Amino acid sequence: MLEKAFKLKEHGVTVKGELAAGLTTFMTMAYILAVNPDILSVAGMNPGGVLIATALSSALACVAMAFMANLPFALAPGMGLNAYFAYTVVLGMGYSWQFALLAVFVEGIIFILLSLTNVREAIFDAIPLSLKHAVGAGIGLFIAFIGLQNSGLVQASPATLVDLVCFKDEMSGVGLLSLLTLVGVIIIGVLAYRKIKGSILIGMFAVWILGILLQAAGLYVPNPEAGLFSLYPSWGMPDFAGFGSIFGQAFSPAAFSNFNIPDFLIILFSFLFVDIFDTLGTLIGVADKANMLDEEGKLPRIKGALLADAIGTTFGAIAGTSTVTTFVESAAGVAEGGRTGLTALTTGVLFLLAIILSPIFISIPAFATSAALIYVGFLMLSAILKVDFNDISEALPAYVALFAMPFFYSISHGIMFGIIFYVIINLLVGKHKKISPLMYVLALAFIAKFAFLG
Repeated sequence: MLEKAFKLKEHGVTVKGELAAGLTTFMTMAYILAVNPDILSVAGMNPGGVLIATALSSALACVAMAFMANLPFALAPGMGLNAYFAYTVVLGMGYSWQFALLAVFVEGIIFILLSLTNVREAIFDAIPLSLKHAVGAGIGLFIAFIGLQNSGLVQASPATLVDLVCFKDEMSGVGLLSLLTLVGVIIIGVLAYRKIKGSILIGMFAVWILGILLQAAGLYVPNPEAGLFSLYPSWGMPDFAGFGSIFGQAFSPAAFSNFNIPDFLIILFSFLFVDIFDTLGTLIGVADKANMLDEEGKLPRIKGALLADAIGTTFGAIAGTSTVTTFVESAAGVAEGGRTGLTALTTGVLFLLAIILSPIFISIPAFATSAALIYVGFLMLSAILKVDFNDISEALPAYVALFAMPFFYSISHGIMFGIIFYVIINLLVGKHKKISPLMYVLALAFIAKFAFLG
């Protein structure tokens, strides 16, 4: 049955390998089960209910990806979009979280229509191959930077913006966990060199166990006030009552209270804009790393992938969470050999289990998943080698897209700046014939976006 549904032999994979890849992907993105409720609770939403909504919408979107596209990409409520939801729309503009959910729901409906009419697919195909390679490498740096932040290796600095954690002063807390992240990268690298299957997953579990042993020996001291929690797995019950308090609230009277059409359109466009290009960027980068792009840089079955994203967003708004998008952490599963929808299906099933086992999954420490993200970032960075650096008209836009993602902390901004530079440079050097009409439209739209929306 699985062979017929996912064509495993055609892709040169096994059930065991796909299951391991799906578990790896889930392990690297399970943090969203803790982070999303934390962020959306700032907007007044019940955190326990948001956790269930997050798990349900992620599971549905992953299952849709598995059967509609047969691709190994996982989906969940996106980072950045949830912060915009809580801090800008609710706290900044003063609207209710129900109003914000309504905007996400309408965005999802528009996404479904755009996916069915090939608009999003056309945008994907219009992006030059050199930029697609750069996007893959840029995402590698982006997720590596996320790993460095989550592990505590990178600290905020008033003088230089970022700085290395002080290991000497933090040897019972952040510094010790940060060292475990580096140990995890080494373990994964050694296992990968020896071609041991599941190296990323084994590395994550290995450093988690090391952390537990250090806590048991008293070398790591939990301090919740400082954000240092116990590394032991915990247990509890899901908050179904909290989920009931947010489910369907996108259509409640509170969603239409003080309804302002211009503000609604701006909020809707912002959600729409970021999600389109975050999703496209992730699909480009992860597919490029997995060698799934054809000779023209197109991704077969992309329509199903985009539709799965849109369905996840629409259902997520009903369930009570912010925009669902394809996760860059899918690259971890792809690096483990995931190539079919069985990888995505496995991740989706694990999100369903997470509803019951949520305390255990939430207890997966950041230093363990960060090691995986840093290593996967290394794997994805190699995509930049496919760019022809002898042709500045191709290489310079690729370079801009590459550095914009980690430094601007946005996949979509990397794509936007890359496209703007590609169009302007090639236009000025007389290579306008290789610029498609849609690229001109995108460049103008991005310039207008930065000029009028920031």
